[in-house]
Amino acid sequence: MNEYLSIGRILNFHGIKGEAKVGFTKGKELQLKEIKQLYIKKDNQKITLTISNIRFHKQHAIIKFKEINSIEEVQALKNTELFAPKEIIQKYLEEDEFLIDDLIGLAAYNTKGNELGIITSVLIQPAGELLVVQDTNQKKHLVPFAKELVPTVDIPQKKVIINQIEGLFE
Repeated sequence: MNEYLSIGRILNFHGIKGEAKVGFTKGKELQLKEIKQLYIKKDNQKITLTISNIRFHKQHAIIKFKEINSIEEVQALKNTELFAPKEIIQKYLEEDEFLIDDLIGLAAYNTKGNELGIITSVLIQPAGELLVVQDTNQKKHLVPFAKELVPTVDIPQKKVIINQIEGLFE
């Protein structure tokens, strides 16, 4: 399912008619309203769930899927990740917003053009995201993913520029 991205998780049921309480990234309500179908992976198969109704309550989405009609059916999918087509998600990215999948594997350079390593993962923390940059000695460095430290992300050129401050790559 490489052409799909996780957009949330079924947390629990809501009400008695088989609605699902879904956790999702805050600020993505418009994106969720545009999507007509979501997908789950169950027993190594992709299963389509068609959205018949969606509303937002507090920090969650309440979604009624055509294929789910009872509390028991929702509970069977509790903690299941929901996926959407990558091209729909990409339409809604803002100028300085990137998909984690697009960042992993990019080469990291300092402002002088020296290669620092490769981005191997992105850690999501309450204070913000951290890029994990692995250097040629296999040492991992954590770089706060902030415009001041990472002024350039060039997906087509497969590289990022990092302002190498003291202590960051020592």
